[in-house]
Amino acid sequence: MKIFKNGLVTGLILQLAVGPVFFFIINLTLHGNIFNGMAGVLAVTIVDYFYITLAIFGVGKLLENKKVKEIFGIVSSIILVVFGLIIIKGLMGGISSATSTISITLISSFASVFLLTIFSPMTIVFFTSLFAAKALEYNYQKKELLIFGLGTGFATFLFMGVSVMLFSLVRGSVPILLIQILNLIVGFLLTGYGGVRFIKILRNKS
Repeated sequence: MKIFKNGLVTGLILQLAVGPVFFFIINLTLHGNIFNGMAGVLAVTIVDYFYITLAIFGVGKLLENKKVKEIFGIVSSIILVVFGLIIIKGLMGGISSATSTISITLISSFASVFLLTIFSPMTIVFFTSLFAAKALEYNYQKKELLIFGLGTGFATFLFMGVSVMLFSLVRGSVPILLIQILNLIVGFLLTGYGGVRFIKILRNKS
């Protein structure tokens, strides 16, 4: 129980560094409803657990290969840019268009967040580094790392889930203009983040 709690606390601290996926999920909640947001939370939690498992079993070392890392980096950067541009394009048709663009169904909400998260090579590299550090710090064996990983992954579900519930409560009182601004911020965040990563990869290759 202590190991699980340690993983949960570690995960919650890490969740405070919110990124594009967090804002994307909040956007789904405001444009759709709590179920759209929770579909996104489920997607990111599944991907986190998937990468945590790979990291614990050492598969993350695969990304130490420069060629594999480059391919993952290019694909993930393009996906981020595409998602960002889709959201920005949706704003041109007004709020109703923006809403239908990103949150038509629960399946599309789940799939969009799943794709955004799964194509992030930094996730598995990060988890690999984290679990290597914890194994050294606490002398965790593989079984203990699995329990620690369960806690870390649950932190994603807990933090994101509570955030979605809180934003769903104020959803009705959020002005349309504010939702449009949030949409724009999310769009530019995804596009900018993907673009910067893509440029860095190209510079590293040359």
